[in-house]
Amino acid sequence: MSTSETSFNPGKANLRRSTFLGEDETQQQNTKDDERAAMYEETPLLSSKLTPNKSPTPVPWAQVWILLVLQLAEPLTSQVIYPFTPEFVRNVGITHGDESRVGYYVGLMQSIFFATQALTVLHWSRLSDVVGRKPIILIGLFGLSLSMYSFGLSTTYWGAVLRHVYTTPRSLNGALNGNIGVIKSIVAEITDPTNLPQVYAYMPISWSIGSSLGPTIGGSLSRPAEGFPDIFGNSGFLRKYPYFLPCAISATFSALAWVMTLIFLRETVRSPTTLRGLLTKQPPPSSVDIPELDDAEKPYPLRRLMTRPVLLSVINYGMLSLVDISSRAIQPLFFSTPVSSGGLGLAPPAIGKILACFGILNGIFQVTCFARANALWGTKKLYVGGMLCAVPVFALFPVMNAVARAYGVGWVVYSLVALQVVSSLGLSLCFGCSFIYICAASPNRASLGATNGIAQLLVSIMRAIGPASATSLFSLSLAEGYLGGGMVYAVLLGVSLVAIAFATTLPRQVWQS
Repeated sequence: MSTSETSFNPGKANLRRSTFLGEDETQQQNTKDDERAAMYEETPLLSSKLTPNKSPTPVPWAQVWILLVLQLAEPLTSQVIYPFTPEFVRNVGITHGDESRVGYYVGLMQSIFFATQALTVLHWSRLSDVVGRKPIILIGLFGLSLSMYSFGLSTTYWGAVLRHVYTTPRSLNGALNGNIGVIKSIVAEITDPTNLPQVYAYMPISWSIGSSLGPTIGGSLSRPAEGFPDIFGNSGFLRKYPYFLPCAISATFSALAWVMTLIFLRETVRSPTTLRGLLTKQPPPSSVDIPELDDAEKPYPLRRLMTRPVLLSVINYGMLSLVDISSRAIQPLFFSTPVSSGGLGLAPPAIGKILACFGILNGIFQVTCFARANALWGTKKLYVGGMLCAVPVFALFPVMNAVARAYGVGWVVYSLVALQVVSSLGLSLCFGCSFIYICAASPNRASLGATNGIAQLLVSIMRAIGPASATSLFSLSLAEGYLGGGMVYAVLLGVSLVAIAFATTLPRQVWQS
């Protein structure tokens, strides 16, 4: 965090938790406080000479492992559909056999989750500062489970995207899920600067396992009546709903994670307001049982969170997410597109295996390398270096297709796929760096939820724009033949260069903790 409890907190006087409920913040600000706040925003860095060499604080591993399990629910549910989404779009007939239009509809389906998440994630994160982290996580897991069961029962494209008009599986998933920012807030609350990099090195395990299991489950268990006729061949239900089984597995995992949260997860917000008390605006039942919080421990109003450290961290996180989600959206679409149309023509099981390999390697790489690399090179150098890896990720797409056209899909093509996967590992290191910057930029611990919510809001917007834009550009490039079908890669390379330029604006050292 950017300040300690004993250091100056801009505008802390007379702030109340009720600012979340929309009450006017204190109007009278002391001129001296404003000058010191301005100085704080302009000189956020802490000299390395002033940083004490402290031994790492013991990590509360029991709670960390619970958070890892809970975080697994999101990549599992979001990526289980990736291997079969292009096939689903083709088979429902919405493209009328036009291969170049598959990308439009795949992108829309992938983007709607993040579009609806963008509308609600900041509210969930700010609400978690008041009512506690645990109730918000329970609501998010409920939304994940319900949405995936609904998605598996969809038999038409618009049924999957706009089921029953008002309750859409993908949008319901996003609207009820604010868990990403909330879980990050818990991690920051149960750690300190001495052990945060160590803990964060393990956080990608969830994403790696989810990125491995999700595509594997989706690619292997879609159309189970055809893939496993001896077991499911007589099931009329699975013939009617060929994608229900993989969706049901991920939905059931979210339901089990809900039970684990209810029983084992500890609340980290001090004296949270109950949901009933929040809705009825009733005061806490006893001022003796619930101690009064001092100003430094109360959540800041949203306007006062818009400091330079927060904005700089959030913008870089948003650019990173745009680059990352664009590559992830393009990759399965490129793999499934016929070679003659600009892809590799791989089947869903092969796509699932490639994505699973990336997930496994990413988990190992993060656990073994992130903390050491961050200590050796520093957060900024590691972040900039990771962003540079986006260049070969996008540059390899047209190269792989050119080789496939000339020599077929053989060992040379798969070697290039492996090189792309390795480059993606470097890009994934940026997420740990971004998390460290965002946590350090928060004015106080009570505002961690709102700070992470602001970050996740921008990320959700970028992730809503990214898949639809990238896959639409992919389809447009193929349909019109712009740059030989490679215009999409040129545009995404340009976006990557912009993200690298933003990365250079980050401070060499993170803000004072």
